[in-house]
Amino acid sequence: MNNPLEQLQEQLRQHGITEVECALSDFCGIARGKIAATARFLEEGGMRLPESVLLQTVTGEYVDDHVFDTLLDEAGADMYCRPDPQACFVLPWLAEPTAMVIHDPFDKAGNPIELSPRHVLKQVLGLYADEGWQPVVAPELEFYLTRRSFDPDVPLEAPDGRSGRPERGRQSFSIDATHEFAPLFEDLYHWCDAQGLDLDTLSHESGPAQMEVNFRHGDALRLADQLILFKRTLHEAALKHGISATFMAKPIAYQPGSAMHIHQSVQALHTSDNLFARDDGGMSEQFLHYIGGLQRYIPQLLPLLAPNVNAFRRFLPDNCAPVNVAWGHDNRTVGLRVPCASPAAMRVENRLPGADANPYLALAATLLCGYLGMRERIEPSAPLSGRAYAHCGLSLPNTLDEALARMDACDKLKTYLGDRFVQGYVAVKRTEHRHYRQVISTWEREYLQLSV
Repeated sequence: MNNPLEQLQEQLRQHGITEVECALSDFCGIARGKIAATARFLEEGGMRLPESVLLQTVTGEYVDDHVFDTLLDEAGADMYCRPDPQACFVLPWLAEPTAMVIHDPFDKAGNPIELSPRHVLKQVLGLYADEGWQPVVAPELEFYLTRRSFDPDVPLEAPDGRSGRPERGRQSFSIDATHEFAPLFEDLYHWCDAQGLDLDTLSHESGPAQMEVNFRHGDALRLADQLILFKRTLHEAALKHGISATFMAKPIAYQPGSAMHIHQSVQALHTSDNLFARDDGGMSEQFLHYIGGLQRYIPQLLPLLAPNVNAFRRFLPDNCAPVNVAWGHDNRTVGLRVPCASPAAMRVENRLPGADANPYLALAATLLCGYLGMRERIEPSAPLSGRAYAHCGLSLPNTLDEALARMDACDKLKTYLGDRFVQGYVAVKRTEHRHYRQVISTWEREYLQLSV
């Protein structure tokens, strides 16, 4: 069965699906698209959407007219979105049998749309394939459970658990603290299993009602699809149980932020040998060059790992988050950690991406950095063995403004990801930042209103 639509038809029939969500991801990781009856979906063979949906900000607004007209077809032509039969997922929380099918957008001539985050990741994976390489990734996604909040001026709080009490203090790796939300996680695991998501472990993180879900290692594109769906699934599970879930990078003041750590290695495409390990079990030159690439290029494309103003609040020394691109062996204070592992599992963990990052773009960014390191044979710095929070070298941009300026000036990034994508992404994030700067914070009212 080679016809993609025939494959989809069979999948939908097996699950008794009557409605299909035709979806793709925008820059923010928000699912955009249409909902159609299954018969209509199969008749159409996809969907059409205005390309402008890919230039929406997180508030649903658009970039200014000059950028808009530069990047988009002047006639406002539609994208032709084709379904991927390997990205079809049932949505078990809905009463009507429904599936979400992730699409890839193309123009009228059949060319991929450069602004599509999924296309950006596929481009990077194509670079690896051309070299005979296969990246392997394993994401770890952190999040907070919170009480429902309807006033954005009121700080978020931990929700009541089964005991009827909210969590106090820090309960890292506490089994009992995790089981406070057992009914929610039971639903979550049942739903993820029904969707075929490759969840591995669940653990309690440092913050109150902060959790982490680890995914099994595998193909980057398939795991990015799963991360997009997992976020939706968790939100639905939380809503069912009367609370909320958030993937903000820093949702609660004075508490640890939430990351999306990405373990990554590279295999030979045809033999599955780990290119990061020598025959004697030591680190290969290619592995060191990969780390060197991460160190050199992460500061140039940090907005793909830390896409929002809130993400930069996470990069505070001694706050359980790395603040530079130092690396070290089994060192959780550096941005790039090399865990203790067998030669077959030799890998590096990028601890810099925030939980708010678009999975397609975060994976594309970290894999591109490593690819460039291997191609350019970039030597890394010496590994750090102590606490890296006070290490002043290998620093990152301090603000979203600074990070966007560096990304906009990186010609190499434009070469590999496309000038149109970089221009569009920077424009969207600058528009969001401009809106943010118009908001007066609680801190300003608290300390300046009657004091200056």
